[in-house]
Amino acid sequence: MKVKVVCRKLYDYVQYDLKEIAFPSLLRDPPHIKKPRKLTWHERFLVLLFSNFSSALRDIGPDLRPNDYKKDDGTEGKMEIRVGVQRLRPALQRLYVTTASACRDALKSFLEGYQEGIQQIMEEKEDSSKAQQEGCTDKNST
Repeated sequence: MKVKVVCRKLYDYVQYDLKEIAFPSLLRDPPHIKKPRKLTWHERFLVLLFSNFSSALRDIGPDLRPNDYKKDDGTEGKMEIRVGVQRLRPALQRLYVTTASACRDALKSFLEGYQEGIQQIMEEKEDSSKAQQEGCTDKNST
């Protein structure tokens, strides 16, 4: 093999396999899931720059933006929040119910498959033990 191929395989082993051996993950990602790429140093700098820039804009006081800081008694905001929560409640309940039913169905199907597998293994053990007993009785009778 060429040195380049050997180096690439060694690099892949260290990058993927050795990391998995040293720090095993509990559940592997499905094959269709792609990991997000890492940001470059330039992209990290831009994120940092824009996050600091936006926080600086938020810190501008009422002197420069007087219309955003109108005085009110706060009752309008409370009523809007209450109405928003009342609208969201049925949707959230449906979401929780469908999630719970999907989990319940998945657990039931898993348990059924598990029990079928156990029954098959027990039947195979019984068949093999019967065959061994028949073999032993045949040897004893001769």
